[in-house]
Amino acid sequence: MNTIYRERKIVSRLLAVLLSALLTVPLLSSCGGGSRTATPPPVDDTIGRNVSNRVPVNQPEAKKGLSTGQKVAILAGAAGLYYLYNKHKNAQGEGAEGKYYLSKNGRVYYRDAQHRAHWVTPPREGIRVPESEAQKYREFQGYNGSSTGRDLSGITSSAAPAL
Repeated sequence: MNTIYRERKIVSRLLAVLLSALLTVPLLSSCGGGSRTATPPPVDDTIGRNVSNRVPVNQPEAKKGLSTGQKVAILAGAAGLYYLYNKHKNAQGEGAEGKYYLSKNGRVYYRDAQHRAHWVTPPREGIRVPESEAQKYREFQGYNGSSTGRDLSGITSSAAPAL
C-alpha cells in the first residue's frame, strides 16, 4: 500500500507541475512583442520640446507667396489646423508632408513610416493665407486672432481612419 501511495503522490505532483506550466504559457506569451500589424499609439510631438521658428533680428522676414498689397488673414488654432488638414488631406505619402487625417475627437494627424499617428499643431504665430482663400475658415476659432468660433470636433471626414 505504501508503494501505491508514493506512486500516486509522484503522479499528482507531476500533474500539478505540468498544469502550472500550462497555465503560465498564456501569461508569458501575452508579455511578448505582440502583433506587428497593430497600429502603435499616437505621438504628440508638441510635448516636451521647444520649437522656435523665429527669424533672426538682422534678417527681414520673407513673405511666402504673397504679393505686395495683397490682403491676408492669419489662421491659428482650429482655423489653422483645418487649413493644414485641407491642404494635406489628398497628399500622397507619409510623414509631415504626406496625407493628413481628421480624427473623431477633432484633431488632425498624419502617419509616419511606422504607421504611428503624429498630432499636428498649427504654428503659434499662425499661418498667413490670402484673405480670399481664408474666408472659408472665418467661422473657426483662431481666424485673424479670434478666440471665439467653432472647433473641429463636429467635422467628420469619411476618408479619415478612426484613431
